[in-house]
Amino acid sequence: MSYKSIQLKKGKEESLRRFHPWVFSGAIARCDDGIQEGETVRVITAGGEHIATGHYQIGSIAVRVLSFDERPIDEAFWYERLQAALDMRIRIGIADNPDNNTYRLVHGEGDNLPGLVVDCYGKTAVMQAHSVGMHVNREQIARQLIRVMGARIENIYYKSETTLPFKASLGQENGFICGGCEDNTAVENGLRFHVDWLRGQKTGFFVDQRENRSLLEKYAKDKTVLNMFCYTGGFSFYAMRGGAKLVHSVDSSAKAIELTNANVALNFPNDTRHEAFCEDAFKFLDAADDKYDLIILDPPAFAKHRSALHNALKGYTRLNVKAFERIRHGGILFTFSCSQVVTKDNFRNAVFTAAAQSGRNVRILHQLHQPADHPINIYHPEGEYLKGLVLYVE
Repeated sequence: MSYKSIQLKKGKEESLRRFHPWVFSGAIARCDDGIQEGETVRVITAGGEHIATGHYQIGSIAVRVLSFDERPIDEAFWYERLQAALDMRIRIGIADNPDNNTYRLVHGEGDNLPGLVVDCYGKTAVMQAHSVGMHVNREQIARQLIRVMGARIENIYYKSETTLPFKASLGQENGFICGGCEDNTAVENGLRFHVDWLRGQKTGFFVDQRENRSLLEKYAKDKTVLNMFCYTGGFSFYAMRGGAKLVHSVDSSAKAIELTNANVALNFPNDTRHEAFCEDAFKFLDAADDKYDLIILDPPAFAKHRSALHNALKGYTRLNVKAFERIRHGGILFTFSCSQVVTKDNFRNAVFTAAAQSGRNVRILHQLHQPADHPINIYHPEGEYLKGLVLYVE
């Protein structure tokens, strides 16, 4: 094993001794000549001690750590990490569940594979690289994924066109690495849905809301439900199974509305309780009266970078004010933020401000988060990205 080295400034190894998996560019004293973006490198202290091995990338996060041991990043490494990820999903009852063939198999830093996401939809695994190093190693990873998963999967679709740095000039293209499948139907908690892994957001479905959708189902009986930013309609068809008497789904994307209608029809054909609207969320709420007992606000990330945090919090406040103003007395609001830079306290303060501005009496029923197949590495608290509140509005 003869990886090139990156040497840290004196004292900058302390976060690595606490097993944090990132090396920031400002911590680097020098690099060996000729290191290419995506290359596997050794990280050494100012005194020359090996402290980590990882993928190098140009940018603020310069190295994503794959191992704190001095070991080769080879086929055996990928097999070991992928097997550990599958073992955990089996132990917690998410994988190999006949009522649920939809789950996240690899969640980046949470599975000690920073920069890699793998979601399983039936017999298809959708693999996504968020770092150049994972893109470079995609063929090795795919081979070991097939080996680990065995008969569980038949296809691997690679979907990284929009998740890799455009300046890297990688020429990446979405497509099947292994197999090929036209059946894009998967099952989540006994409900079926179409996955648009070709053109859809993320890997094609928001797997991270599975448990929160199940909770919503328990509150839906006899309710009039408004699902804002519905995307594939996940919350909508859970509400329908829960006995909602009316469900309205809203998204600004015509493609999302088409997918929502297809998913509702797949589970509840010819059911007149559901109607979808292609419209801006704020405009729809402006025109809505107080006919909804249950509202879901699950917007896209308002802030992808810390510089956008202030405006994002204003956006969350404005959105929640509108929901508080429109929801019926005794209504229930499910409200979320998936912005990683927005902390739980940031989000709660934004919703608190919205409640105060609306003048409504609001109680917290549940504090929600990402599910167990999106684990948070205890040494990487930044991995906690999904925040949600279930609120009772008097």
